[in-house]
Amino acid sequence: MKQARLYEKLGDDLVRCTACSWYCRIAPNQVGICATRLNQKGKLYSLVYGLAISLHLDPVEKKPLYHFYPGEKLLSFGTCGCNFGCLFCQNWEMSNQIKNQKSKIKNLKKELTNFIKAMSKNITPKEIVEMAVNFGAKGIAYTYNEPAIFVEFAHDCMVLAKKKGLKNVFVSNGFESKESFDYIKDYLDAINIDLKSFQSSFYQKICLAKIEPVKENIKRYFEAGIETEVTTLVIPGYNDSQKELEQIAQFLVSISSDIPWHISAFYPAYKMLDVPPTPVEKLILAYEIGKKAGLKYVYVGNVYDPLRSSTFCSKCGAMLVKREGYLVSIVNLKNGACSKCGERIYGRFD
Repeated sequence: MKQARLYEKLGDDLVRCTACSWYCRIAPNQVGICATRLNQKGKLYSLVYGLAISLHLDPVEKKPLYHFYPGEKLLSFGTCGCNFGCLFCQNWEMSNQIKNQKSKIKNLKKELTNFIKAMSKNITPKEIVEMAVNFGAKGIAYTYNEPAIFVEFAHDCMVLAKKKGLKNVFVSNGFESKESFDYIKDYLDAINIDLKSFQSSFYQKICLAKIEPVKENIKRYFEAGIETEVTTLVIPGYNDSQKELEQIAQFLVSISSDIPWHISAFYPAYKMLDVPPTPVEKLILAYEIGKKAGLKYVYVGNVYDPLRSSTFCSKCGAMLVKREGYLVSIVNLKNGACSKCGERIYGRFD
């Protein structure tokens, strides 16, 4: 447990957490929505600082990031807890178990901390950075759950990573606060943000969240020059109508046609086990919608589709990066430009 940095004192020992867009008002001996930030006598503490889960070396394409050093590896980790409550969460054991545990215990500081420690590896930012260097990773990905809830832990890793020449990547639900954004923007190189739907009702009922901060952050990160990609998990019967897919594509184009859009297949998980997997035809429809809307880079994910997961030049149509699963080949891309026609390609390829 370590004192948090992103919070405000409100008086009477109340605090307001400023790590994410919930801006939770937290009473003494209580935690916020994420169940990882605890008020102790008017001071906010992170229960997950230095406690990592799932330290793995992953392909950068797994995040997914297709315009950020294709073929490279990232050391990936997350923590317990999340500020969303998505009913389809693939990592619900990490993100939601402590929320369920919270309702069963009285001494949050002791029992919740012990529960988190039992699930996690005790590790310092310095050790994480050293691990990334020793593994030959291009950088570090803060992923699996929402990085905003462990933003101080992430920040301290990011500062050290930069000094070692490593890149920093967030895989996010896009619910960071403006305060979190300002805190990490100088150290963050890339981000993939989930735009889970274009319906406020979907965010409220299925994700237990709000959509507007997500839309604001996609624009904010892109305009800050941080390499930004967006993923939509297409769930049959929930967010897969042609109208909604068109709305998402048009929204991204309104920010920039350069933003890569990843359309991913849903598979039954957590509290949505009765929903069938996404038909491939629906993914192809979404792909075509994105292209028709004017997006230069649209990708189909979570299924085997080498054509629609490869990168092509938007000007001359030449294949730039060939992908078959996680097998990646640079074909006609040199110094961030198409080697056939010279068109500059959005992303980081230096």
